[in-house]
Amino acid sequence: MTQPLPRILPVNELKNTANIMKTCKESPVPIVITKNGYGEAVMMSVKLYEEMFAKMQAAALINAGIDDVENGEKPVSGNEFFDAMRAKYGK
Repeated sequence: MTQPLPRILPVNELKNTANIMKTCKESPVPIVITKNGYGEAVMMSVKLYEEMFAKMQAAALINAGIDDVENGEKPVSGNEFFDAMRAKYGK
């Protein structure tokens, strides 16, 4: 699955804030704000930000788990994990 390229918007087009907010809300990708042809900032909807942030957190947790295994820690099965969580939190 390919990710669409970010939209590019010159900084001087930020004057129409209502239109910019609508564009951010409807855009499935971040909007790169440029100044003199160079990227300066990124705008995106809160929904898109939350989705991207959740993916980054998941990737960080997966990488931490991989690092743990590579450093000799014993992998834990899903059942063992859930049993430990039930014991710890009583559910």
